[in-house]
Amino acid sequence: MSFYIMYWLLGIIVLPGLILGAIAQAKVHSTYKKMSQVPTRRGATANQIAREVLDNNDLSNIVLTTTPETLGDHYDPKGEVIALSPGVHEQSSIASVGIAMHEVGHALQDKEGYAFSKLRKFLVPVINFCSTALWPLIIIGLIFNFAAASDSIVGDIFMWAGVIFFGMSIIFSLVTLPTEIDASRRALRVLRDNQYLEEDELAGVKKVLTAAALTYVAALLVAILNFARFLITILLVRNNE
Repeated sequence: MSFYIMYWLLGIIVLPGLILGAIAQAKVHSTYKKMSQVPTRRGATANQIAREVLDNNDLSNIVLTTTPETLGDHYDPKGEVIALSPGVHEQSSIASVGIAMHEVGHALQDKEGYAFSKLRKFLVPVINFCSTALWPLIIIGLIFNFAAASDSIVGDIFMWAGVIFFGMSIIFSLVTLPTEIDASRRALRVLRDNQYLEEDELAGVKKVLTAAALTYVAALLVAILNFARFLITILLVRNNE
């Protein structure tokens, strides 16, 4: 079997992760759509509740703004901004309150120095560097190995450095998953403790946040499977030199 056929067959390795990712995205959108049509009994908007919780936790420095991207809600720790999508910001639905409070949960993590949150912030520039340097390292390693009459130690160093850099995506996903789960846990706790929502409403929020968490599980699986495919490909290339 030729190397190219084997390479494409290796693509099958990532199929479970891609399928799970597609299911997770579909689940997020269907749950969001359903719960966005269910208003809270209190009637306060997601923006109002988020602002109140932030102020009550000495986080008045955090700016609440909007982002045009649907489900593009996010917390920017560097800019001290929580950006909420149009379907969340001024809405008072179960989905909008849950999503907004999830982002507030990230701000609370920062305030308390949550370990995984701090580690993820540290890893962001590391991951960006690894993504940029990955393929140059692999290419240089291959050049050294192809140029050498036998295996090149220098070439192997570059290639395996590239493999390690690729593997950093798994580390990042491993750190991201508990960070996201903890932010959702904090959101539910604040909503319950301050009686913003009743128990049946909290159950709806939990459905929305659980569906969102599944996307991070899928991202971790894809990272692991992509790394396995990448590693096998590198081994195949070395064996065919």
